[in-house]
Amino acid sequence: MPALHHAHLTEIDPRTVYLLAMLRQDVFTLEQGATDADLDGRELDASTELLWFSQPGPLAARAGLDSAPIAHLRILHDGDVVRIGRVAVHSAHRGGGLGRALMEAALARIAEVSPQAEVHLDAQAHLEQWYASMGFETVGGVFLEAGIEHVAMVRRPAVRA
Repeated sequence: MPALHHAHLTEIDPRTVYLLAMLRQDVFTLEQGATDADLDGRELDASTELLWFSQPGPLAARAGLDSAPIAHLRILHDGDVVRIGRVAVHSAHRGGGLGRALMEAALARIAEVSPQAEVHLDAQAHLEQWYASMGFETVGGVFLEAGIEHVAMVRRPAVRA
């Protein structure tokens, strides 16, 4: 399994930040044709946390790093609500459970930091059932975000007896 990382933007080597942005550009802009800018300033918020898997390879070597990002997401901590977004897995690494492992790591991190928080996300509509399999429920109809069909989903905290 690739190495899991989590950090705030200011704690990440600039070359890794570049490769994270490159991964998101490759997935959202080049592959999926997203019409909105990916970089929206939210990574600059002190409460935003980035999670990613990385592994060695030619891109890492070219950047002078031990490993390069292959899957990524961000967690926006907003009090009683936490939002997961920008979930991206490099096309060469899809289908092997890496996306699910990344989501499970994010949910574990959220449970550690904000155990009573609701977790919100805007899922690409074709991934609705995939997110539902991790406890998310759809709370709205289909809408366009960045030219791609999405649905709003939420995962409520477990009720403790």
